[in-house]
Amino acid sequence: MGTWKTRGLRGSTLEDLLNRTNDSYREKKLALIQKIPTPITPIEIDKKSRHITLAYFDMKSTVDYIGAVQGIPVCFDAKECAVSTFPLQNIHPHQIAFMKEFEAQGGIAFIILSFTAENEIYYVPFDVVNRFWVRMEEGGRKSFTYDEVVPEAYRIRSHRDMYVHYLEGIQQDLDRKEEKGGDSE
Repeated sequence: MGTWKTRGLRGSTLEDLLNRTNDSYREKKLALIQKIPTPITPIEIDKKSRHITLAYFDMKSTVDYIGAVQGIPVCFDAKECAVSTFPLQNIHPHQIAFMKEFEAQGGIAFIILSFTAENEIYYVPFDVVNRFWVRMEEGGRKSFTYDEVVPEAYRIRSHRDMYVHYLEGIQQDLDRKEEKGGDSE
């Protein structure tokens, strides 16, 4: 009898893993996080099936996920990067503005970044992302590298049915902000 070898959840996208993790968080009453659907404008609708057959994406969406963790408002975007350099063009100005305003209201904003070639996922605090963004706006690099971000990001590991267990990253981010005196920039 042959043995069956699994490669785990290798074929799943980051979003699939996050959705499963968020379901687990909800079931365990740890957090309530919701995927924000990308807004679309329908162009054609099949009258019989009432399905949208042609549409375009609206450019202005906020972030991928929003919710609350133990009473703390959180919002984040999920990004994947196949190489060791992440282009900042993958983040839109309105997303940076939204995350900045979200943190100004007492929430926690961040990016979950999967470096697929490294098979590693990181929690990147908003102030770290914003520093790279400001550098770009001031004429610097239009990207950041794996080596630049990893020392300031928090590695996310899986834990049982929490495939992208980012709550630990939130706690580390909160601890760091408390040490800095609440100053996030």
